[in-house]
Amino acid sequence: MNDHTPSQTAPAAPALELLYQDDHLLAVNKPAGLAVHRSRLVGADEDYLIDRLRLQVEGPLHLVHRLDRATSGVLLVARSTEVAAELGRQLMARTVDKTYLAAVRGWPAEQGEIDYPLSGASLSGEAKPALTRWRRLATVEVPIAQGKYPQQRYALLEVTPETGRYRQIRRHFHHISHHLLGDTSHGRGDHNRLLRQHFGVHRLLLHARRIAVVHPATGASLRLEAPLDREWLRLLDAFGWPQPL
Repeated sequence: MNDHTPSQTAPAAPALELLYQDDHLLAVNKPAGLAVHRSRLVGADEDYLIDRLRLQVEGPLHLVHRLDRATSGVLLVARSTEVAAELGRQLMARTVDKTYLAAVRGWPAEQGEIDYPLSGASLSGEAKPALTRWRRLATVEVPIAQGKYPQQRYALLEVTPETGRYRQIRRHFHHISHHLLGDTSHGRGDHNRLLRQHFGVHRLLLHARRIAVVHPATGASLRLEAPLDREWLRLLDAFGWPQPL
């Protein structure tokens, strides 16, 4: 009789959704909760987007920009250092159009901007200029009592960061007290709990919906969009919000 217990192989990580791919660059729909790459702020035994991508795509891969671990959406990856450098120049020149969807507490004005300097990833040191613009897409009043308020107000925003500071959108909306829903670092714990308990949403409601760049090889305009995940769609349905175009 063999007493040896066979080792169990860990299930393979799910494949990433590729939104675009050619010989020069590709775009990935990054899931919420997945770190983009290894860093000193993340544990050593974690799952990383860049490692998953290397199992799907052959050849060199160079991250062009970053998304927070908690944020989902369009992420650009270059296939060469030359393409990475050119896309980096576009980002530095602020000619790359980035559009996010965010769900926030309260009802901000129909449109506005937050011009408030932010420090780097250490959340200390010199604060540099940071500008975020928004447009309100929808509102809702949810009949859930909390404290002295019998109902909760939430809004769906289209957000355009004009600069790229560390956690800029999350920190900017914290600054004006319209915290992002599901934000466990800069948000409101009471509203996050309501979101989990009543709507089954356990993620930060910030999604990099769209990015527009000039293709480094062809010079053509490239507009890439990432669909929303199930938790986002569940919230839109629960709040009666239309899916943004």
